[in-house]
Amino acid sequence: MINRLILLLLTLLFVSQLYGRDTESAPSPIVFIYDASGSMWGDLQGKTKMQIAAKVMSKTVNALPENQRVGFVAYGHRQKGDCEDVEFMIDINNAAKENVTTAVAGIKPLGKTPLAYSAIQVINKLRETKQKATIILMTDGIESCGGNICEVIRAAKAEGIDFKLHIIGFGLKDGETDQLECAAKEGDGNYYDADDTAGLSGALEEATASTVDDPDGNFSVYTVKNGQPVDAFVRAFTAGTDDMVDTRRTYGDSAWLYLPAGKYDLVVRALENSDVAGIKISGVESYADKKGHQTVSFDAGKIKIMASNNDEAWDAVINVFSSADGKRVAGGRTYSKAVEIELNPGSYEVELKPLKVEGLNVNRRFKDIEVSAGQIAEVTHNFKSGIAMIGANSSDGLVDATVRIIDTSAGKAVANGRTYTSESNNPRKFILQPGTYEVRLKALGAHKGKTATLTMEVKAGEQNTQITTF
Repeated sequence: MINRLILLLLTLLFVSQLYGRDTESAPSPIVFIYDASGSMWGDLQGKTKMQIAAKVMSKTVNALPENQRVGFVAYGHRQKGDCEDVEFMIDINNAAKENVTTAVAGIKPLGKTPLAYSAIQVINKLRETKQKATIILMTDGIESCGGNICEVIRAAKAEGIDFKLHIIGFGLKDGETDQLECAAKEGDGNYYDADDTAGLSGALEEATASTVDDPDGNFSVYTVKNGQPVDAFVRAFTAGTDDMVDTRRTYGDSAWLYLPAGKYDLVVRALENSDVAGIKISGVESYADKKGHQTVSFDAGKIKIMASNNDEAWDAVINVFSSADGKRVAGGRTYSKAVEIELNPGSYEVELKPLKVEGLNVNRRFKDIEVSAGQIAEVTHNFKSGIAMIGANSSDGLVDATVRIIDTSAGKAVANGRTYTSESNNPRKFILQPGTYEVRLKALGAHKGKTATLTMEVKAGEQNTQITTF
């Protein structure tokens, strides 16, 4: 009897110790705050944002470790105009992933966007349970209930509530993210922009990888551009691999990552609406007994581009290529004014294509444009063109005809059109490079079958009108 009792006590002690170890090793909960406001019915990539978010959220949750506890909060899913329509659908200590995916699948977006109130509900839960957690908030809109989530997060941190907050802006516009970025920074987390399925998936993957359980940072990264602090996104990988160890955003300040002793590759991308390429720094070393630091410089220069036609400002398409490998690195349009494009220092080629001007080799490419940090290189070009007015008529009035214009020097067609029978379009206007052209007309309608061919010269800045009578 005594032996059995001893055996039972030993078994209970072993189970208790085992359970204690599992509990201690289990990561702190992740709590998702999910946007179910009416705007999630909006279209994106041929699907509603709701469909995209539900699919990506389920995939993300299913990829979490088996022992990861996952809570789920939704807002705006029950009543259209209720600023307190926030529900803790899945408890913070939930261990079954299918509970979350089932909840996500059943949501029908409806109401408002009470971001601050949603955050308060999760913070209250942490205060009540005396737990720490990683909070991941996804929203496709800004606060619509008068709250200020940044102030809420700042006050909670000052109170000593232990959490990390990441925020994902799904399809937000420029100028809508200030309060969200502030809240993420106050919550010791990151703000992520996501414009499509891939962006949302990547943001959730990175957010779930950077949790409240991460040790305090021991390696700082500071990013500058031309001597000024710049907001940037930093990812650290085990050297020579695709294994991401930590990720942070600088917000124009030092970002602290935790990197165990070893060597890492840093991939840093500026977030300043710039065409400056991301920078990879390989073999950065972190030490166990001291803090490390890396300053990353995005020193950049600009190319100022201006296009004109016959000495008048003109709209043109811009393409910028690296001289080193010929790859396109930037682009845009002039819209009849000077445009500045910011780039890494280096040598580039700039191609300009004037809009509405037809002709062989109408584009102009400028080579060996040197960009230096803090400097502006200028590219200007004045295109030349003339106007050809091609009309068709008969004794009965205007004639609808197809028009084909061929450059006689190469025997290649450069423009096509149609005169129709409207005075606003007959004669038809063509803007052409200076040169000699063969014009072929084929009558339609009552005069179908009749053709005409003529030769005309187009001079820069001049108009040449040719009317064919059938």
